[in-house]
Amino acid sequence: MLYVNNFETIVPADQFSVSAGSRAFLYGDGVFESIRIRNGVPLNLENHVKRMMEGAKAMKIRVPSYFTVEFFDVRIRELCKMSGIDKGGFCRLSIDRMNGGKFKPETNEAQFLIEVKPLEHNEFVLNNKGLELDIYTDIKKQKNFLSNFKTKNCIISVMAAIKAQEKQLDDLLISNDRSEILEATGSNVFVVSNGVLYTPGLDSGCLAGTMRMLVINLAIRNNIRVYESTILPQNLLVADEIILTNAISGITWVSGYRTKRYFNNTSKKLIQHLNDYWEEELNNRLI
Repeated sequence: MLYVNNFETIVPADQFSVSAGSRAFLYGDGVFESIRIRNGVPLNLENHVKRMMEGAKAMKIRVPSYFTVEFFDVRIRELCKMSGIDKGGFCRLSIDRMNGGKFKPETNEAQFLIEVKPLEHNEFVLNNKGLELDIYTDIKKQKNFLSNFKTKNCIISVMAAIKAQEKQLDDLLISNDRSEILEATGSNVFVVSNGVLYTPGLDSGCLAGTMRMLVINLAIRNNIRVYESTILPQNLLVADEIILTNAISGITWVSGYRTKRYFNNTSKKLIQHLNDYWEEELNNRLI
């Protein structure tokens, strides 16, 4: 049986866990993080919590001082143990504004919700079949002070995912009003040309992905050049590879954009570096 922790009330996941009047439910009034579990341990939690706190601050949600990395680490591990997750898993950690009010809140105090579920694999596994992509054009993502955070207003990603399904594609790329590629529906994007990685800069309005930053650091550590750069649709047509990254899947390779076909050589290297990195990190924690 799986469990959720709703602000220190632990209940089975198949029971009601969100109360009436939830601002997260009614208005999307909160931020969240998707966190990979390995060996029953949340990965990269420090960076997830850091981004979540910065997002909450930007939304003027008052987060108590005890909402620390250690605080959430204990509760996520406890929830994994109760839910029988001792290998690979998924955790969604949310911070929401407390119930009350309509558009104008009655309070700006924070509450949290933690959900977990098992995944088939403990390590990151590269997809066997590459994804087929195109560009989503119905809605553009506007750059503002919330663009880099994972707020609960995800309607652009939702509509893009539906459009991808309608077009019988795996995903669609989201762009800004200057037609610069920002991200996919649930991932950051990297383009590989001549062995060099390129990814949109945060000033473009893309999500400040935790896996995005880890991949940048791993690439540099392993002598792979990487640059933050404007990526336009024409750049996709001359690229050697397109790689999607997120905290849960790690590395996902793309096989096609329209009529263009891609390799996955860099994807294979990066996912090996990623798994090696976390094996070393987790082993060091046991010492």
